[in-house]
Amino acid sequence: MPNPVILSPSDRPVPLNAGGFMITVLLSKADSGGTEIFHQSGSEGQGPGPHFHPWDETFLVLAGEVILGVGEQRSVAKPGTLVHVPGGSTHWFRFGEGGGTVLVITSEGNAEAMFTEYDTGINWSALDRDKLIAVAARHGQTIVR
Repeated sequence: MPNPVILSPSDRPVPLNAGGFMITVLLSKADSGGTEIFHQSGSEGQGPGPHFHPWDETFLVLAGEVILGVGEQRSVAKPGTLVHVPGGSTHWFRFGEGGGTVLVITSEGNAEAMFTEYDTGINWSALDRDKLIAVAARHGQTIVR
């Protein structure tokens, strides 16, 4: 059984730079036994393109706005908006005007390992697409071409 975790702001790890936006791992799969929690922030236009993975993902917009799509649905999410994406659903998001911040919770995922490998300091739009697809695939995520 995992141990309890109490993480004060001063104890947070250094954020990962995954595709030009910053991701702080608040709770790892190793610490929780499955659930992962991330604090993500980015400037306007940053965010992952269309992709899917077997784990559920839930977003809570904390600041700014997030333009997102899940399947055929498109939305602009403002602070306080909760978005739940069931595993296997194709989705994407971009931080809106002025950037934004979201809290992300995954179920039984492998996102932390993937974000750690993406921590290259290279913007996704500048990253070799074949490399991006290969990294995602190693961690159970499929990038939609």
